[in-house]
Amino acid sequence: MAASGLLNTTEVAQESVSTGVGLLAGTSILLLTLLWGTCVIAGSIQSSKPTISNTSSSRLLSWLTEFGVTTDLETSYTARIMGLSVIPFLILQVPKIFNSNSGEYLTILTSLVVSVVSLLIYFFYQIFEPWIQKRRLEYVKYDEPLLRILQLVQERALGTILTGEGAPNINAIQRLFEEIDKDGDDSISPSEVRQLLLDIKSTGMNINKDSASEELIKVLDLNDDKKITKEEFVHTFTKWLEETKYAMDKRYFTINSLKRIYQVFHPFVESKRKEHEMKRNLMSEIVSHLQSDALGNLIKEDGTPDLLAIRRLFEEIDRDEDNCISKDELKELMKKIEIGKISWDVDEAAEKIVEALDTSGDQMIDEKEFAEGIVGWTINTSENVTPVSTRSQDENNRGTWEEVDKLLEDEKTNAVDKSSWAWFKAIMSMVLGAAILSVLAEPLTQSVRNFSEDAGIPSFFVSFVLVPLATNARAATAAITTACRKKSIATSLTFSEIYGGVFMNNILGCSVLLFIIYARGLTWEFSAEVLVVLITCAIMCLAVSFRSDFPLWTSFMAFLLYPFSLFLVYVFNDVLDYV
Repeated sequence: MAASGLLNTTEVAQESVSTGVGLLAGTSILLLTLLWGTCVIAGSIQSSKPTISNTSSSRLLSWLTEFGVTTDLETSYTARIMGLSVIPFLILQVPKIFNSNSGEYLTILTSLVVSVVSLLIYFFYQIFEPWIQKRRLEYVKYDEPLLRILQLVQERALGTILTGEGAPNINAIQRLFEEIDKDGDDSISPSEVRQLLLDIKSTGMNINKDSASEELIKVLDLNDDKKITKEEFVHTFTKWLEETKYAMDKRYFTINSLKRIYQVFHPFVESKRKEHEMKRNLMSEIVSHLQSDALGNLIKEDGTPDLLAIRRLFEEIDRDEDNCISKDELKELMKKIEIGKISWDVDEAAEKIVEALDTSGDQMIDEKEFAEGIVGWTINTSENVTPVSTRSQDENNRGTWEEVDKLLEDEKTNAVDKSSWAWFKAIMSMVLGAAILSVLAEPLTQSVRNFSEDAGIPSFFVSFVLVPLATNARAATAAITTACRKKSIATSLTFSEIYGGVFMNNILGCSVLLFIIYARGLTWEFSAEVLVVLITCAIMCLAVSFRSDFPLWTSFMAFLLYPFSLFLVYVFNDVLDYV
């Protein structure tokens, strides 16, 4: 944005600043309203004893008041720091308050200096009081304590943590609990957690056993009584394993985390991959057999499926004429086919065919399911290709694990490199990143301009609504995923991350935009937008800085604040002419 504003004409620079103001305002308001409210819903747990209600309205009221989230004191501190980020916005309102434009550029310069100084103070504060950095690391490495336990599972050969079907192995998890519970009192104490961490071999990281044990207790202790029962341990560990399998598919983990997960989940992934390959070969042989059968070819000369032949085939397999193919009827079909290189027996082959063709999950294959499945596999067999969805998924999985394999074979040390060459590479990476952003800034501004012109929508509203949704989608997904853990520590870290993001967006965005305006001598016409951000941030800051419990109804109030902010922008700009 800075490159686009400084290197182009005055008209383009003014348009870039307008887009930037919309992006700044839209991002802060999006994070504090829609994302904040969604995280409250995602992390809600029952915070009080349920009340017995006879009417639907009473049940709804109890649901809105009894469920909610609880945050810690550090989250409130982060919210108060966020509130300080609106000071430059408040300074920008001074000319409008006194109805004077004579000192406009002096006000812009003052606000710019305050923004830059605030940013530097924030950086130096984190150097001398690094609790904010530690919380960000906790947010990024929330799964680290449980990853360390996976190491213990492998080192002590306590059993396979996943069954052959990929489900958590409850017996192995219980054996792990008994291994940690040294005194046999059916609960794990803080001292036993510290001993557990001492038993885990170092993986090149310096582990503080006191802080690590606190993190582990926070994750596993569901009722916050400072001890972990077997039920809590099994429940949390089982839930985490299920989440980990999903997170691997979505690539939520870093490669370093995947390195430790690899040995636990790799056998399951390989088993599923081999099973898929065998299923594909099985279906191919079945299709080949059917096409060579007396029923005729299932593909016409022009390459399209012969639906009549497929229908005759369905009727031939459907012996009881109930318009569905059962496993028993598939077994009859399999007995006629020499499966060849496939090692499954008839029962297993029939089971796999049902899995491949039954989309409704009723363990029966109706005519539509049969036709769609056979058509797909017939075309793929004739063209000797794998379906796109299957191929892409396999290639993604294979690429992920091959990358991890390479890292596992890497014998290099994990120590931090502090050489001059390392510093040079780090600085050059930052320069390269800034250069890439400079190159991409103009296309973004131009795209916003073109879209707004074609749609007949002011560019500010495009950058206020659509661009923040696109640029914050990944961070929002991570925040909601963490909040879904429904643990107080996870919820607190999520909201701290939101408040920290708003602070940086306000201060850094304000610094860049004011610098462009002052350096290029542009017109200041964004008092309304800045005032709306100030109002929204002030409301949320006052609401979250001095309390830790947020019932479910507060999420809907946050949701309403988003359209209300849009309405305020319209009123200030178009009705009151507050520019």
